[in-house]
Amino acid sequence: MDFQLDEDQVALRDGMRRLLEGRFVLRDATDRVDRALWRELGDAGFFALTLAEEEGGVGLGLPEAVLVFEEAGRVLLPGPAVATFLAAGDVPGAASGEVVVTEVEGSLVPWLDEADVVRGAAGGAVPLRSVDPLTPLHRVPEPAGPGSPVGSLLHAAQQLGSADRTCDMAVQYARERVQFGRPIGAFQAVKHLCAQMLVRAELARGAVYAAAVTGDALEISGAKLLADDAAVRNARDCLQVHGGMGFTWEADVHLHLKRAWVRAELGRTAREAEEELAAAL
Repeated sequence: MDFQLDEDQVALRDGMRRLLEGRFVLRDATDRVDRALWRELGDAGFFALTLAEEEGGVGLGLPEAVLVFEEAGRVLLPGPAVATFLAAGDVPGAASGEVVVTEVEGSLVPWLDEADVVRGAAGGAVPLRSVDPLTPLHRVPEPAGPGSPVGSLLHAAQQLGSADRTCDMAVQYARERVQFGRPIGAFQAVKHLCAQMLVRAELARGAVYAAAVTGDALEISGAKLLADDAAVRNARDCLQVHGGMGFTWEADVHLHLKRAWVRAELGRTAREAEEELAAAL
């Protein structure tokens, strides 16, 4: 099976990257949904990507959705994008970005106060101090299930985008930062860190892309497991390469780590994915 992207998929990915890079700046982001950006994403077909054309959608498939959510993960796009995407077929205004939708995932509800529509039982939800300053969270007293496999796959795609981005950030910094008269990327220990980051990202990419093609629930669980691991560990290694600079508000590295921790608790968690995979053996 050929998993290489075709010309249309490459154009879709590159177009979404240009849109997000030109319209969204992480340093300016807050814990509020940017409604203008949300509508612009709706106009670009972000939320209606897999809806049939006769329903006002773009008519593409799950592999294309994974590509655009990977780009959203690269820039750490704030907001309940996965929940709004999943609601595009049955919540009026979700497909166009006019309505912000969130849902209960496990024991957490992200973006509860910002959402126009909440899917799932969120009664009695209490605010929870989030490790990620750009993802406000509430905790519900009665945890829900892990949600749909498609939702877990899209979370995995975002984790993949973050893992890929932190790998790029580490390599770039290793080329620019000089110690003892040499770029730190010339030292073997730093080379090994960057190489391991690339391997993790590419393993996760293969799993996420394959699961997008097959749509198999077990493959999605495996993809989420690998993508969560790649996002968290790559962010940690990127911090190691950056040193103290990575922990400052002048850098985005620590935000990738904090977002990876939060996303790992959305959709299928590591424990749930491991149980599903073990039960199938």
